Amino acid sequence: MAVPLTWGQRALWTAIQRRGAEQALMSMRRVVAVPRGAPADVDSVARAIGVLIGRHSSLRTRIQTLDGQPYQVVVDSGELPLLSREAGEPDGGAAVAHAVAEELAAAPFDHAGEWPQRVALVRDGDRVRQVALAFSHTTVDFRAVEILLRELRLLLLRGHVRTPAPLQSVDIARLEQGPDRARSERAVAHWVSGYDQLPTDTLPPVGPPLTPRFQRVVLVSEAADTAIRLAATRHRVTSTTVLLAAVAVVISVWSGTDVCGMHSMVHNRALDGYRDAIAKLNQVGLVVVDTRDRPSFAELLSRVFRAAVRGYRHAHYDPAQLRAAFQAAGHPYENGVSPHCFFNDIRLSTDADLFGHATDEADVRAAMRRSTVAVAEGFERFTWRLRVQVLDAPRGVGIAVTGDTAYLPPPVAERFLHDVERVLIEAAFGDVPWPWLSMTTTPGGANRD
Repeated sequence: MAVPLTWGQRALWTAIQRRGAEQALMSMRRVVAVPRGAPADVDSVARAIGVLIGRHSSLRTRIQTLDGQPYQVVVDSGELPLLSREAGEPDGGAAVAHAVAEELAAAPFDHAGEWPQRVALVRDGDRVRQVALAFSHTTVDFRAVEILLRELRLLLLRGHVRTPAPLQSVDIARLEQGPDRARSERAVAHWVSGYDQLPTDTLPPVGPPLTPRFQRVVLVSEAADTAIRLAATRHRVTSTTVLLAAVAVVISVWSGTDVCGMHSMVHNRALDGYRDAIAKLNQVGLVVVDTRDRPSFAELLSRVFRAAVRGYRHAHYDPAQLRAAFQAAGHPYENGVSPHCFFNDIRLSTDADLFGHATDEADVRAAMRRSTVAVAEGFERFTWRLRVQVLDAPRGVGIAVTGDTAYLPPPVAERFLHDVERVLIEAAFGDVPWPWLSMTTTPGGANRD
């Protein structure tokens, strides 16, 4: 049974073709500890995994090319190899399991020849302690993976899941070819209107590119973590809104532009029946932040929230339809590296709870001295000139910038991150009028104010 890709799959498939060997970065690694009281012999654990895969056709889906076009093809039955490793540690094999999950995800998936998940059992003798998994992002997204892991725990404990299976990838594809077409048309209109307002470039070049061309720099900040929560509580918005606004501020100041275009990943699960679908539903949304009237940071927060909601509502679209509309409007689409910022908050917990945080202003400002910055991995090819990720980190929050080194070499990326940190801390303790921070600097280091 060959069915067209979902819209989310199509967008990812294009990215995979562009990323080559680096597509392994798109795989999702997870570890499930076998619950206490659950049968932990190899046969019982393997049976639970088999029931999970049998229950969800998305886990039996391969992507094959027919007449030059990719299709998803569901396999009715087959075998999934299970890697086996000894725990060898007193912690129940957790560290080994995480290492094995990384190993499983290291090689790109053969989307036409293998199922979209790899599984390993971490054993202590004849008992399985941990299940390590790597999922291809081609058929499941982050929400789908969390549902699958919850079901796997139930299957390990009880041997069954009573609720009927939710919508699968092939179901979503059929809906997108019918009832969802009008939604796509509205989303495409939003994108074209937004791009009509955006500058051609976001950041100015600062020098020749380095090798590798794209490098990732990570700030870990206890002070920023507390400041995000304080600002969110103070202004009654989500912590993600605070972060999105802070990044928009720095981009606006550094670029000297009044309209900032930011992309963000959207889960697309608000539609009836879509909430628990086992599919790759998430797509990139467009958030347009207009600062032409010189708002204060507090005013900007409500504006960013509204712009983000509009972006989230218009993130379910047919990429082919969007491509055609962009070409008709004279906008670039999927031709090289996007000049605009991609923002992705991938923290597991994004609430604004301040439990355990020292919230005195002097303490928070002093904590800035404990912030650390490190250069992480680099890539020769990447989709975005500037990508900002927000990560969970021990004793703080991680803010990572992956940038084109012609625009954001590591020293410049570090200044960018510290500017974001300063915006967050100023916003935590008072409203910040435009131009938001006099200490904020351009990429070259000169003060714009």
